[in-house]
Amino acid sequence: MKLEDIKTIAVIGAGLIGQATAVEFALGGYEVRMNSRSEESLQRGLQGIRSILDTMVGLGITTTGDANLAVTRIGTDDTMKSTVEDAQVIFEAVYEDLELKQRIFRDLDRYRRHDALMVSGTSTLRLSDIASATTSPELVVLANYSNPTYLVPLVEVLRNDKTSDETVNTLCALLTRIGKKPVVIQKDVPGFVANRLQVALLREALHLIEQGIVTAQDIDLIMRSSIGRRWAVAGIFEVFDIAGHDLTLSASSYLMPYLDNSTEPSPVLRDKVARGELGIKTGKGFYDWTPETADALRQRIAHALVEIEKWSQGD
Repeated sequence: MKLEDIKTIAVIGAGLIGQATAVEFALGGYEVRMNSRSEESLQRGLQGIRSILDTMVGLGITTTGDANLAVTRIGTDDTMKSTVEDAQVIFEAVYEDLELKQRIFRDLDRYRRHDALMVSGTSTLRLSDIASATTSPELVVLANYSNPTYLVPLVEVLRNDKTSDETVNTLCALLTRIGKKPVVIQKDVPGFVANRLQVALLREALHLIEQGIVTAQDIDLIMRSSIGRRWAVAGIFEVFDIAGHDLTLSASSYLMPYLDNSTEPSPVLRDKVARGELGIKTGKGFYDWTPETADALRQRIAHALVEIEKWSQGD
């Protein structure tokens, strides 16, 4: 399928990822059809879409006029057939349950155009297992977004063992057209890449806390005041190219034996969960949270992400 042939996007699922997907494609000028299991969940989805658009207007990412126009491009339907039958690309964004996703992809086989791209939003399941439910696995591809999806441009694109190059290239071109930055992951590995890097850093951070070396608050200060600032504007390998790989090799040779290499979740994390200290959702994690301080953090992150994106427009 050619990029210029894509006019209509179907989104299966009206949760956070489904809402954000609908918003970004509607703002990009595409007609969007959003499907969910009930009229009630679709209405919640529309409320979420309006909330996302209000946030984007408030941050200066889009205008009120464009936001209102985007809303008119988003239709809802609780019937699978009428949602997908005219769509050139279909995004699945439902709960992480293999049986549910396979059932949806079997339904897509019944109702979709013969050449429609089928994009799964799974973040934990094997794409090949999902694609096995269709008669056209060459048209099945994965798109893993980073939250908040309407502020973070990265999309990890993953193929199953039968996905065609045309499918991958078309999806990447489509995502690029609406302002995303797709990266093709060449092998189906747990956690893809962004989550693996994030969890590797988290493992060492939790180990440092467990050993009494530093507090969680001081680790956050270190990240915000040094490493995080560099990584916001230059990648790991850009930074180490500047440092020089002779220095990197020397430092790695010394430090590697001292780094945490456990294969189980940290006791610090297990204890937090056991005590019900789940973070903002319960009002306590490594910090104490009120609705006001939680909103202030979200606003700080959102505004910073907007400024970083403005700075990086020349990339």
